[in-house]
Amino acid sequence: MNPFILEIQNLTVNLPAGADRDYAVSEFNLHLRQNEILCVVGESGSGKSIMAKAVMGLLPEPHVRASAGKILFEGEDLLSTSPSRMRRIRGSRISMIFQEPMTALNPVMTISDQIEEVIFTHQEMPKEQRFQRMVNLLKNVHLPDPERILYSYPHQLSGGQRQRAMIAMALILEPAVLIADEPTTALDVTTQAQILSLIRDLEKEHNTGVLFITHDFGVVAEIADRVAVMQHGRLVEFGDAKQVLNEPQHPYTRSLIAAVPSLTPRTHKPIKHQPVVLKVQNLNKIFRSSGGLFGGRSASVVRAAKEVNLSIRRSETLGIVGESGSGKSTVARCIVRLVQADSGSVHLGDIDLLTKSRWQLRPYRKRIQMVFQDPFGSLNPRRKVAQLISEGPMVHGLPKTEALDRAYKLLDLVGLDPRSADRYPHEFSGGQRQRIAIARALALEPEILIADEPVSALDVSVQAQILQLLSDIRDRLQLSLLFITHDLRVAAQVCDTIAVMLNGEIVEYGTTMDIFLNPQHSYTQQLIKAVPGKNWTLPSLGKIPLN
Repeated sequence: MNPFILEIQNLTVNLPAGADRDYAVSEFNLHLRQNEILCVVGESGSGKSIMAKAVMGLLPEPHVRASAGKILFEGEDLLSTSPSRMRRIRGSRISMIFQEPMTALNPVMTISDQIEEVIFTHQEMPKEQRFQRMVNLLKNVHLPDPERILYSYPHQLSGGQRQRAMIAMALILEPAVLIADEPTTALDVTTQAQILSLIRDLEKEHNTGVLFITHDFGVVAEIADRVAVMQHGRLVEFGDAKQVLNEPQHPYTRSLIAAVPSLTPRTHKPIKHQPVVLKVQNLNKIFRSSGGLFGGRSASVVRAAKEVNLSIRRSETLGIVGESGSGKSTVARCIVRLVQADSGSVHLGDIDLLTKSRWQLRPYRKRIQMVFQDPFGSLNPRRKVAQLISEGPMVHGLPKTEALDRAYKLLDLVGLDPRSADRYPHEFSGGQRQRIAIARALALEPEILIADEPVSALDVSVQAQILQLLSDIRDRLQLSLLFITHDLRVAAQVCDTIAVMLNGEIVEYGTTMDIFLNPQHSYTQQLIKAVPGKNWTLPSLGKIPLN
């Protein structure tokens, strides 16, 4: 009997003319067993998702197509099977969890309708039996109040709930192979831990073969049985998870692991002698929603910030950590007045920013700037990079020639070729766009830089470069950083001080060393315990320094 439920043999997937390379996947070989989790890792563009879509028969043909090789599922070549046969296999025998459930789920259909659609397509089942199976599966994926979830629309659920609903949809017919494409990338550390535990339990319960695509080596250390490493569409390393994680052989694998931030906090630098540049006192913000136009929903009140107190000294990096909905971003937006706080004070030096009108605030805005999580969404796609960076200084009175000259110098400072100033944002990679966003924020020569999840969606190697860049700029320009993140590995390496937020309140505040080595609050302890791969000791491979 063939021990492999899925075999990929010499798979080659062509890219359209004009792409940066000829093949998305080239001469790729892989095999997956039942009751196994095989993690496929690599940077964006390495071919991971294209390989998965080839297995699912979801390649955007004819521009991207499999030109050679075989994909054998239970001995049947999926590349040569008919479209009708592939439709019967897809969803029933091979299922996929996509990276972003909000875009993969239909926004105008309830969760119940979307899961039932999978059943209708592949099986005949009485209505009562369908309903009971859906309820049982939602319970299995630890969704509270399954009946309410079933009749909810995707936008009415949290990110973790949407991801669980998508997992339920993928598992409703108990497939033999489950493909998970970055299913935990944007999730909080506690939700991420729950999803990973869920996938591991389901794999054991149903003897499912899981192909788990990720760029997070903490996740790999947490759940992988074996690991495949991809670079430029090719398989460069393949083996047992412990061997690949602790004794990587290929230079590319070694470089990826070397870029993983350690969970051991860096040495705390002395900052107590530095003056306080920003002080937030008793900050409060409440969001209220009405019951809807026809009263279909009950009104709600959310305390996004509750008596928040914090301060930042010159050259200090203060990290705010916590789950989604804890109030981290609300506090940051209140500080820069993108959201109006209900009460409290935000002192920039001797000036309380909350007492200033919009016009009075204008001279102070350049002293405190913000880098957003999604640079593609925050950069105007119709403006060239030079215009994006020089616009702020020109608004504040700097002549155009001097503003453009500053833009070119800042591009060089953030590690981009100044000649790229005449390109548009879509012509850059995600990491490059984040560098542009940082350059734009620095163009006004601020005293304080607020970075809201600036590396959460980046590859581990690009993440290390951006963190190193922020660290270098902070030291060179004596900037103060307010760094918002849910990644505790990142926080351990870049922050001097950490504030832990829960339900709008700061529940613990102290030096990074104290928070990580001796957490006092139960919530902080829970966050640290949930970090994927926390028990994995990074091998000594010449780690990239972030200080």
